[in-house]
Amino acid sequence: MTTNKPLHTFHIPVMGLAYTIDSPIRVAKYGISSVISIADDELIEKMRAFYSQKFDIPYQEITQKIHDYRAERITSYLNLVDKIVKEKFENFKTELAESKAALENYIAMLPNKSEIKKGLENLLEDGIAFKDNIKHYLENNLSAGDIDVNIMTKLDKDNFVKDEQLPVEFNDAHAALRGFANSNLTSSVVLSAGMNPRLFAYFENFKDFFPDFNNTLKKKITLKVSDFRSAMIQGNYLAKKGLWVSEYRIESGLNCGGHAFATEGFLLGPIMEEFKHKKDQLVQSAHDIMVKVLAQKEMHVPEQPLDLKITVQGGVGTSEEQDFLLDHYNVDSVGWGTPFLLVPEATSVDAETRKLLMNAKEKDLYLSHISPLGVPFNTLRGTTNEMFKQKRIDENKAGSSCPKKFLALSKEFGPEGICTSSKKFQDVKLAELEAIKDTLSASTFEKMKFNITEKACLCVGLANASYLENDIKIKGQEQGVIVCPGPNMAYFDKEVSLLEMVKHIYGKANVMTDANRPNLFVKELKMYVDYLKKEINDTTADLTAGQIKKWNAFKNNMLEGIEFYHNLFSTSNYFENSIKEIQNQLESYKTRIVEIKVPELVPA
Repeated sequence: MTTNKPLHTFHIPVMGLAYTIDSPIRVAKYGISSVISIADDELIEKMRAFYSQKFDIPYQEITQKIHDYRAERITSYLNLVDKIVKEKFENFKTELAESKAALENYIAMLPNKSEIKKGLENLLEDGIAFKDNIKHYLENNLSAGDIDVNIMTKLDKDNFVKDEQLPVEFNDAHAALRGFANSNLTSSVVLSAGMNPRLFAYFENFKDFFPDFNNTLKKKITLKVSDFRSAMIQGNYLAKKGLWVSEYRIESGLNCGGHAFATEGFLLGPIMEEFKHKKDQLVQSAHDIMVKVLAQKEMHVPEQPLDLKITVQGGVGTSEEQDFLLDHYNVDSVGWGTPFLLVPEATSVDAETRKLLMNAKEKDLYLSHISPLGVPFNTLRGTTNEMFKQKRIDENKAGSSCPKKFLALSKEFGPEGICTSSKKFQDVKLAELEAIKDTLSASTFEKMKFNITEKACLCVGLANASYLENDIKIKGQEQGVIVCPGPNMAYFDKEVSLLEMVKHIYGKANVMTDANRPNLFVKELKMYVDYLKKEINDTTADLTAGQIKKWNAFKNNMLEGIEFYHNLFSTSNYFENSIKEIQNQLESYKTRIVEIKVPELVPA
């Protein structure tokens, strides 16, 4: 019987559509957990064909002619990944038992405080009946990393066949959930982007999300959240359906990769502190609600609350930050995303994009508005997607052909939805703009035109890296690659091995060459200051009392966060070498925040 205790104190979060599409196949055998995006069934089907051929496994294509093709593709791919990971894990245990060098390398990858690491070191020292003892120990103590999946709850487009709308269970996110629920995996679905009541209700259709008679969950729910209030609301909402949230994955509002869901100036440190002090409240509240519902449903009722993990991610870059989050906030795991884009053994990135990432500086990483979702999106200047998009704009052919339509969520032109990055949408909007051109100044016209054409085809751009890396043919309009690293990318500038990156995380090596990297809390604070200033400066609409109140609250929340950090760092044993600099930076940002002028409402 293998232990369920994780071997590592970090995980690799979902990145884009392609970047972690096969990460479990690459890293799970080492006990490293990672997350696959299951948004793009077309990419998933192509990857299933690729890995079936690579591992000589029979493959039958699931075409769009099949009734439930989206869910079927997802289930089949996840089952394939599960099969490959299990085989690789068994082979890896055999290799460790037979090769001292392989075992020593693996031991070097484990965290210093790991009991399993100490056990393996002791067996190595004993050296008696090495192979049998090691094999027995590995069988009883090692477990593969989790094969988790991600669903962005907002990506739940209605689907149609010949103008007739399909039932809600064929919506994109619903079908993705069904694909995961019907798979062989024993792992978690990570839900991001907030509440989707219809999707949350759909979980009730699958028994694997409910506790069995041993109080275990075959499939678990993880919620990505930005604050405690959101966690409490969503956790209790699911509890009212008899469902348990097994993990709250707290992510920095801005200092992260991909879509950035900014808080109203609430900073990561104070947010983590609230979770630390109120975790029991979170657990008990959900448990009390859930047991009543399970009793009403005449299902098994756990007497005690089920396990609940708190994890955190967003901008972590040093072992000291990793240790601080683990020790001070008692979190169960820390997410490391962006740095792993430079680890070919862990992520799927094409050579050209990886080179661009290596050379990226602070000025190249920015919060853009290229996402058709209308949510700020962390991205990188100089991508091939940017080049192709600009070429079409210059040729008066702005917009994407929109082959996948996962983001065709605007209902402005009809119930079937349209994507704001599509040529069809941008043609209409540009024609409307042209009609009022004479009433606008040249600069206003250009700004409005840019706001229309800035949107990029994320569906294709975020998937292309895997096609390019694996020499899979890309059909249709050239979109190039979109990559979505967090600002942390600026401080990592070389390709590294998986072993080197893991050693960096655990403080046994350093893969960063930039000594001027700001502390993760300071970096996030800077981003929030810049975010508020930009939001105030860019506002063109008439101001409301509510907007002004929100900006003032934003300022106050940041100032309170700075006071929290002053107190935190003055009593902490961490960051001793940089504490003076951190305190000075906090004071500098405090001055900048005070100087931000929130407009006043002009009486009518």
